[in-house]
Amino acid sequence: MKLAPTVKLNNGYEMPILGLGTYNLKKSRCVDAVRHALELGYRHIDTAFLYRNEGLVGKVLGEFVGARKVQREQVFLVTKLWDIYHEPKRVQYACELQLKQLDVDYIDLYLMHSPVGVHYNSDEDMMPHLENGELWTNNVDYLDTYKSMEQLVDLGLVRSLGLSNFNLDQLQRLLLSCRIKPAALQIECHPELVQIPLMELCKLHNITVVAYSPLGRPTTGRPLPEFYKDTKVVEMAKKYQKTPAQVVLRYLIDLGTVPIPKAAQKGHLKENLDVFDFKLTTEELLHFESFNRGQRIWKFEKAKHHQYYPY
Repeated sequence: MKLAPTVKLNNGYEMPILGLGTYNLKKSRCVDAVRHALELGYRHIDTAFLYRNEGLVGKVLGEFVGARKVQREQVFLVTKLWDIYHEPKRVQYACELQLKQLDVDYIDLYLMHSPVGVHYNSDEDMMPHLENGELWTNNVDYLDTYKSMEQLVDLGLVRSLGLSNFNLDQLQRLLLSCRIKPAALQIECHPELVQIPLMELCKLHNITVVAYSPLGRPTTGRPLPEFYKDTKVVEMAKKYQKTPAQVVLRYLIDLGTVPIPKAAQKGHLKENLDVFDFKLTTEELLHFESFNRGQRIWKFEKAKHHQYYPY
């Protein structure tokens, strides 16, 4: 069994530098993926209230802990505060609801899923809409939301705090007012979208960058990104006896990010974890820069009229 190396966060906790993303994994697909991942040596699992699979993730984790295959402390569990819970009075309620679903006593890393606040109707209504079809947002300041999140650390419900989908100005603004510095920022990051200034700001403040959609979301619904067929990338794959996808993950790790590729099949899960026995050269890393065109997959356009829309 191979375990990923870890990175030390700015608060002293250790996070494995590769995790399993669980977006869109439902029912038995989610259960099987998390089960296979833990068996193969994954010790970093990423979920969110929005994904509606926290109960499944918690169930598998509980099985493994109960059977003494892993200890709870060995698994770095990440989840996210969804946008309908931005009002300070709702933050602790949301976190406790998620702890219950995950069936754990604490969350290793709790992220604010986005800077945009959305109106709360009920726990089931994730994306309430107005009569005109627009997303029903609110004007809660994410600084106030974050202050309530800091209290979760004081209460021992959460070990580390972080952000997701924040831009450079929003991160800078939060850093000026927070009491507990974010330990991580999770952003879309793959060869076609590497946000250098934002990553440099994170480096300056020792904030770990977590890369979601690291493989450029190669699904049937979207054409295969060109970097997979690029001659030099294919040559790198041959040289290291890896697949182009493994070379891409290594590139992101060499950039200093923590990729969390989603995978459901055991073969892909195994492949994604097998990227720690080689390193790209400076020249190879430079070649990847030619793909960085700011090509964003996730635009969250429903919220584009909001004052804190990050893109």
